[in-house]
Amino acid sequence: MARFEASRRTVMAGAGALAAAAALDLPAGIAPAHAQGASVNQNPGFYRYKVGDITVTALNDGFAKRPLEGFVRNAELADVKKAMEQAYLPSDALSITFTTLALQIGDKITLIDTGNGDSGAPTSGAWMKNFQAAGLDPKNVSTVVFSHFHGDHINGFRLKDGTAVFPNAEVMVPAAEWAFWMDDAKMNAAPEAMKGAFAGVRRVFGPVAKDVKQYEAGKEIVPGVTAIAAPGHTPGHTVFAVSSGSGKLMVLSDTTNHPALFVRNPDWSAVFDMDGPQAAATRRKLLDMAVADKMQVCFYHAPFPATGHIAKAGNGFELVPVQWSSAI
Repeated sequence: MARFEASRRTVMAGAGALAAAAALDLPAGIAPAHAQGASVNQNPGFYRYKVGDITVTALNDGFAKRPLEGFVRNAELADVKKAMEQAYLPSDALSITFTTLALQIGDKITLIDTGNGDSGAPTSGAWMKNFQAAGLDPKNVSTVVFSHFHGDHINGFRLKDGTAVFPNAEVMVPAAEWAFWMDDAKMNAAPEAMKGAFAGVRRVFGPVAKDVKQYEAGKEIVPGVTAIAAPGHTPGHTVFAVSSGSGKLMVLSDTTNHPALFVRNPDWSAVFDMDGPQAAATRRKLLDMAVADKMQVCFYHAPFPATGHIAKAGNGFELVPVQWSSAI
């Protein structure tokens, strides 16, 4: 009888925990963090892996939620919701994550994109905390390479008050991207909804415009990193092949948004793609290349740590995530 009562108390305690978890929309078995006096934030979001002799540090910058309606321009909402459900994701909104890279190449640190800075959604802006938690210092960044000029990739370079975050870094941008966004005629002719993006580019790069180095696709821009033209998302959108020894990594930038949608359905076009058909053609070409060359890939908008491999799957592809490791 005593054993029965003990078991009953255990069950009832468990039921109470389940009820609390349900009330707070927490997974069963996870006690509310604040009830234990703990922070509700996750641990620092950085993850290291090697590409040959290059150390890659993936840096999470939080996320932003976006309604699914209208997110995929050339697919029915019902089909988009089905794709989300098949990936065990909510079918009402998409949490878009942001992951930049820091590359340790010899004694130099190169960044690929810089996150949202203090200009993004309230759930973003974690980049600097994670960068410093990874033992890195903005003053020691040698080069900042940009893939394209959307705000979630460039605003971390210069804060709202004008502060330059990486005072000693060389700045490298795609020549085609610079030509488009710094063209006054294109800015004046742009729809009203795009004028803010043009203004944002000028706010970030204007103070250093004379020192910005423009790079061309097909060239090695820093040791071991070659730029590859990937137009469609934006006119000068660029991805990168990182190579060292036998290691190969394709930095896909915004070739896809969330893989559950755009890797599985490469012909879909996200609302952010300026030229949807061109973006889709670029996406298929690069994903086919990753499969053929068995390259590891990383994404800007995939679930953290946003890296893995690509496999063919019917008329589309699948992301095969890397196995998380405590050592590099």
